[in-house]
Amino acid sequence: MAQSSIEWTEMTWNPTTGCNKLTAGCKFCYAETMSRRLHAMGVEKYKDNFKLAIHPDTLEIPYTWKKPKVVFVNSMSDLFHKDVPLAYIKKVFKVMNETPQHTYQVLTKRGDVLAKHDKHLKWTPNIWMGVSVEDTRVVERIDYLRNTGAQVKFLSLEPLLSALPKLNLKNIDWVIVGGESGPKSRPMEKSWVIDIKEQCQKAKVAFFFKQWGGVRKSQTGRVLEGKTFDAMPQTASYYKNNSPRIQAHA
Repeated sequence: MAQSSIEWTEMTWNPTTGCNKLTAGCKFCYAETMSRRLHAMGVEKYKDNFKLAIHPDTLEIPYTWKKPKVVFVNSMSDLFHKDVPLAYIKKVFKVMNETPQHTYQVLTKRGDVLAKHDKHLKWTPNIWMGVSVEDTRVVERIDYLRNTGAQVKFLSLEPLLSALPKLNLKNIDWVIVGGESGPKSRPMEKSWVIDIKEQCQKAKVAFFFKQWGGVRKSQTGRVLEGKTFDAMPQTASYYKNNSPRIQAHA
């Protein structure tokens, strides 16, 4: 586990590591770059660099956390990679089911695999399930997500590589938007972000603007139209005893 600088979570937990490129959003994968660094540092978990690996020894970790956590699951992988056995995915879900005090955020680009396994998984309210949608070519991932039993469903539109007009946000609880960062980052248009924000407002879906990105993301920041947008789903277990973040503030 590790504390996270990702704006919409608190920490990360990686029961699997490694992946392979799938679509345009994977081109400059941050997890692949980070894996190379950790491999070079001699970190055992990354001895095979970015090759997919499962780590059963990590499954006991959430039981040791004394306070409720908001946890991004598999920031360095994809739990629904085709080569992750269903039996292992079910073990990860069992941990999440048995620790309802924590809120788990699971994100995949493999909506088809998610849909295939859906009926075999127990969807407790503390499991937020999301899909990444970087451009119009992969919007079908939203339909795969929508038809799952997940009680909180979200979209990560990052890195946003094109406009996404007329999104079907039915049964979607949360939308995150972010630009790509790094030295080779592809640009994101302001008009794309504003249009998605307006679609969310019309559909009454929580909207979170993560970053503009670019070569120096700390300088470009995350202010949109003079405000920061930090809305989170308000039905999750974590927020029963915590004040939910407001949607926008100057």
